[in-house]
Amino acid sequence: MVGNNVAHSKKRTKRSFDVNLSKRKFYWVEQDCWIMLNVSAAGVRTINKLGLDIAIRKAAEKGFL
Repeated sequence: MVGNNVAHSKKRTKRSFDVNLSKRKFYWVEQDCWIMLNVSAAGVRTINKLGLDIAIRKAAEKGFL
């Protein structure tokens, strides 16, 4: 997504909004192993809410994996 930086003088310059990604290590209970995922902040909240196995299945259904 793109937008503008607006200075105090109302001068506008282009900027981009990047996704808030971070590498996180999760323990996958069903497979009995640790996995490293590059997930967004919203993805971390989804994994914490639903659980890793269900979140991975939903991502695969939507075509993210």
